[in-house]
Amino acid sequence: MLSEDLKKEIEAEVKKYPTRRSAVMAALTMAQLDKGRVTAEDMREVADLLGINPVDVHEIGTFYTMYNVERPVGKYHIQVCWNISCSLLGAEHLIEHIEKLLGIKLGETTPDKKFTLTTVECLGSCGTAPMMQINDDYYENLTGERVEEILKGLD
Repeated sequence: MLSEDLKKEIEAEVKKYPTRRSAVMAALTMAQLDKGRVTAEDMREVADLLGINPVDVHEIGTFYTMYNVERPVGKYHIQVCWNISCSLLGAEHLIEHIEKLLGIKLGETTPDKKFTLTTVECLGSCGTAPMMQINDDYYENLTGERVEEILKGLD
C-alpha cells in the first residue's frame, strides 16, 4: 500500500502535468523510490489516484525496464544491455564475467542484497557498446577489467 504521505506527494506532482494521466510514470517512480519496487497493489492505487484504468498503469509499469515490478532488487541494480550492438561487442561475455564475480546468475540478487543482475533490451547507447546501467548511471565501452573496477568502486 502507498502511504498517505506518498499519496500527498503524488498529488502534488500531478499538478505539474497537463492531465492526471500524464503523471503515471512520475507516480510509479515515486512509489518505487519509496519501496524499492512497484507491486500490483501499488499500480492499482496509482490508477485510483489518477482516475485512470488500472490496466493502463500496469502496461506502463511492465513495459519500461526502469520499474522493478513485483521483484525487489539489490542496492545496485546492474542492467546489462544485450541488444544487437552490445551482443555483437561482447555483452554475453560481460554477463558471464559479472556472474562469476558476484557468484549469482542472471535474474538473481546476491545474498547480502547488494547486487541484482538483469538484462535489458536497449539502453540507447549503441555507439558505445557494450554497456550497462547500474541504478541511474550508464557505463559504456566496457571490458571485463572495467566492470571489475566499477563494481569494486561501489560501497
